[in-house]
Amino acid sequence: MNILLLFLKPFQEKIVKITYRTGRRGKMEAIVDRKIKQVMKGDQNAFNDIVELYKDKVFQICFRMIGSRTEAEDLAQETFIRAYIHIKSFKQERKFSSWLYRIATNLCIDRIRKKKPDFYLDAEISGTEGLTLYSTVPAEEKLPDMQVETLEMQEMIQREILKLPEKYRIIIVLKYIEELSLNEISEMLDIPLGTVKTRIHRGREALRKQLGRL
Repeated sequence: MNILLLFLKPFQEKIVKITYRTGRRGKMEAIVDRKIKQVMKGDQNAFNDIVELYKDKVFQICFRMIGSRTEAEDLAQETFIRAYIHIKSFKQERKFSSWLYRIATNLCIDRIRKKKPDFYLDAEISGTEGLTLYSTVPAEEKLPDMQVETLEMQEMIQREILKLPEKYRIIIVLKYIEELSLNEISEMLDIPLGTVKTRIHRGREALRKQLGRL
């Protein structure tokens, strides 16, 4: 099967929370590692299997950041195309999902920046590698008033997240929607841990103000 034919299949439109127990995650990573080795040897079908494993999750990340299903589909497809083209640059001691999600996130960032420039600054202290006055604030707090028990509330929160500046929107999605750890976010975005904490704090504050105006 030609690899590009798979990309033409529609991505799942329903947004779902995908979680894995520790044992299942470890088993999945072992399967993916084996598939990657096969892809590097020229097996396109093995990459098709990888697409099937991650397509819904990648689509979900793109949708949460962009807010358009059509654009999210395009970005998800582009993510897998780029992953396939650059698969030989992937270092197998790293986590494949983090590498893949970073491609998706970077594509989303590029798309957001083309739409609207981001004028927000982090005011980082020079020479401290991402440390700011906010970076010591606990980053594990929940989002303000995030009792998202109803679909209506979830949709409202999603709309407000999409209004955040790009750097805060990305962080909030990765931390609170995708439930990635601070270290995973730091690695994925290639920014210091202090910067991650700062942006989470400022993103929460911005979202709190937006929700307070509703």
